[in-house]
Amino acid sequence: MHPVRSVLLAASESRWMRTHAANLPVFRKAVRRFMPGEELEDALGAAEVLRQQDGIATIFTRLGENVRDVTEATAVASHYLDACDRIEQRGLDTQISVKPTQLGLDIDPARCRDAVLRLAERAERQHAMLWIDMEQHGYVDATLELYHAVLARHRNVGVCLQAYLYRTAADLQAIVAAGGGVRLVKGAYKEPATVAYPKKPDVDAAYLSLATTMIKAQTAGDGFRAVFGTHDQAIVAAIQAHARAAGVPPGRYEFAMLYGIQHGVQRRLARNGHRVRVLVSYGDHWFPWYMRRLAERPANVWFVARTLFAR
Repeated sequence: MHPVRSVLLAASESRWMRTHAANLPVFRKAVRRFMPGEELEDALGAAEVLRQQDGIATIFTRLGENVRDVTEATAVASHYLDACDRIEQRGLDTQISVKPTQLGLDIDPARCRDAVLRLAERAERQHAMLWIDMEQHGYVDATLELYHAVLARHRNVGVCLQAYLYRTAADLQAIVAAGGGVRLVKGAYKEPATVAYPKKPDVDAAYLSLATTMIKAQTAGDGFRAVFGTHDQAIVAAIQAHARAAGVPPGRYEFAMLYGIQHGVQRRLARNGHRVRVLVSYGDHWFPWYMRRLAERPANVWFVARTLFAR
């Protein structure tokens, strides 16, 4: 693993760093590259701009994880229900993506499942997908159990899978068989080599192999939804080429990219007929997420350095 990536991922898990470094002006200024603000209204405004200027749809996620209080978990679910109302009022093509531990998975899995079911039902009324994020490898079994339980009652639910985990190929096959949806990412947590590929070339190869499986599933027409969460242009091109060879048109699959990263690429894909969604994150629990974003591409650290020394 790249040494800078290791340091950044360690910082993302440091309670001290979350408490102290997040208040430093340099971080608060630099994080604006990746998120429009901390409030839902900031995310709604960003979605309006993306829709009006580029015709690009969005996914919202409120930052935060590992909630330990039932009252807080209930408040998070209520927040997302309110967000659905406000999205509908504005006529936005915006989906919601939730973290199970933010909805109380660590406290009471049954309550978490009920909250996700309510959100899936609300999204269904808007003809929208609800996405379930994937967290560290220790949560994969519980997250997939939650996903399949909700999918059995609502077909408009998808789950995020991480290409760097050795187990993901088997998990993907089970989801394809169930006719669900997958947003495939490389993976951004600090994981041991016993469960995840430690080297980037191996992660890239795994991603492409999984993407090939997802494209193949699109040819079956069984309702499987394929979404590729990547900014890697070589991988994007390879997915496009494989889809063309398989006879899968651009409108049958989707690219998901982060707010503030490679906007020109997002715009070009949309102009060429590809479905593109931008993941818009907001909230005040942004420090661990921000460190993971930097770790995905250590060269982003230079952006922070330029911000630090800018007048």
